[in-house]
Amino acid sequence: MPLARLICLFSALYFEALPFPVHHFATAATQTPLQVVTTIPVLKDLVEQVGGPYVRVSSLLSGYENEHTYAPKPSDLVAVRKARLLFEVGLGLEVWVSSLVKTAGSPSLLVVTTSKGIGLIRDPPDHDGPIHKSGDGEHGNPHIWLDPENAATMMRHIVEALIKVDPAHATEFRNNQAAYLRKLDQLRIELNDRLRRVPDRRMIVHHPAWPYFARRFGFQIVGTIQSQTASEPSALQLQSLIETIKKNRIKVIVSEIQLSQKLPDLLAKETGARVVVLTTLPGGLPHTETYLDMLRYNVLQLANALEPA
Repeated sequence: MPLARLICLFSALYFEALPFPVHHFATAATQTPLQVVTTIPVLKDLVEQVGGPYVRVSSLLSGYENEHTYAPKPSDLVAVRKARLLFEVGLGLEVWVSSLVKTAGSPSLLVVTTSKGIGLIRDPPDHDGPIHKSGDGEHGNPHIWLDPENAATMMRHIVEALIKVDPAHATEFRNNQAAYLRKLDQLRIELNDRLRRVPDRRMIVHHPAWPYFARRFGFQIVGTIQSQTASEPSALQLQSLIETIKKNRIKVIVSEIQLSQKLPDLLAKETGARVVVLTTLPGGLPHTETYLDMLRYNVLQLANALEPA
C-alpha cells in the first residue's frame, strides 16, 4: 500500500475515534473571546462564571483599592478602548468611570449598569446630605453586591448583555448562570446554619459598606466610624462611639482591608472590642479570590468573633 494512502487511512481512523466533531478544532481556534472590562473584581468574577471561555475579562480595581476614590491609570484607558462590554455597579460608586469611558471614545462599547432594578437602602443623612450620590437620580447605598440576592440580579444583567453581543452562546451562558445560582443558594444555607449559634450580632462598622450584608444575614449595625470615606470623624464623634461600645458591650468593630486601620484600632484600644478586618471586594484578603469565597470569609470571620465563649 502506498505511503500516502496509509497516512490518509490513519488520519481518517484517528478523527473518527475522537469524541467530538473534527470542526471543533476550527471552532476553538477561530473563537475570539469577548473583551470585557469591569469596574470591580466582584463583577469580573460574575462575568467569568457566566461567560466561561467565551470572555476575556479584566477588572479596573484589583481588590485592594478604595472603589470610591480610585484614580484610573493609562492602562485602564487602553483596556476600555479594546473592550466590547463594560460592567459597572452604578449608584455613584464609580464616580470616575463616566469620564474614563468618554475619554476612551469607543463607539462600539456597551456600558451595562448592574444595579438596575435592585431595591436600595438609603444612607442615613448627615450634615453634608446623602453619603452616596449617583448621576442618574437614584440615591442609595451602592454596596449592593454584599447581599447574595442582589448579586443574583446583577448576574442576570450580565447574562442579558452577553447574550445581546454573543447570541450564539446564549445556551451556555444561561446554563452557567443556573449552575452558579445553585452554588450561591447552597452557600447561603451553609452560612445561615453557621449563624444560628450567634445570638448577638451587633457591630460597629468602619464605613457604610455593610447595610445589605447586615440585613441579609441578620447583623445589627450600632454605629459607623466614618460616614464618608474622605472625612475624619471629630473627637466628639469618636468619644460618642467609645461610650456606645462600652455601654452596650459591643464585641466587634468591622473594618475593611481597603481602609486605614488607625481609627478602628484606636476604638478597640479604648474599649476592649475586637477589630475584625473584612473585605468588600474579592481578592482583598487571602482566601477571598471569588465572590463566594469572599462572602464565606466575611460571614465566618464575624461568626467566630461574635460567638459566645
